[in-house]
Amino acid sequence: MKTIIRYLRQEVKMSQQDLAASVGVTRQTINALENGRYNPSLLLSYKITRVLNEATYGDDLDSYLSIEDIFKIDDDEL
Repeated sequence: MKTIIRYLRQEVKMSQQDLAASVGVTRQTINALENGRYNPSLLLSYKITRVLNEATYGDDLDSYLSIEDIFKIDDDEL
């Protein structure tokens, strides 16, 4: 699974530790997600999407990204 977590996180100057604390996981989990070594649960995907959208777009709900925008499933994973 590929993600744009690192890109979004760096855009808002958020550390891996900050994101991890916001969603209730370890920094190592965020690192593994960013490097494609871990597939998150639907709940974790939702939490990360919510936190990154709020940090990036604030109250501009029309600009929010979907889970599918942030987490891209490779065709060979289906």
